[in-house]
Amino acid sequence: MSQSPYPEASQATTALVLGILGVVLCPILGPFAWSMGLKEMQAIDAGRRPAENRGTANAAKILGIVGTVLLGVAVIGLIIFIVFLSVATVTVSS
Repeated sequence: MSQSPYPEASQATTALVLGILGVVLCPILGPFAWSMGLKEMQAIDAGRRPAENRGTANAAKILGIVGTVLLGVAVIGLIIFIVFLSVATVTVSS
C-alpha cells in the first residue's frame, strides 16, 4: 500500500453525505456539512489534503448552505405556527 503525499485524510465525501442528508432528510445536518466543506476547502488550499476533492468539498459546502437555509425557514415557520396557535387559543378562550 502506498503512502499518501498528504498528511491528512480527506473529509470531502463525509461532508457531501451530510450535505445531501441535510437537504433531503434532516436540515439540522446542514450547518455541519457547511462547516466541514469549508474546512476541507481550507485544508486543500493549505496543501494538507488532495486537490482532486475540491469539487466534492465545494458541493458539500453549497448543500450545507442550502440545508442551513431550510433549517432557518423551518424554525421561523415553527415560531409563526406557535404564535398563531397561541393567539387562536387566547381568542377562543375569551
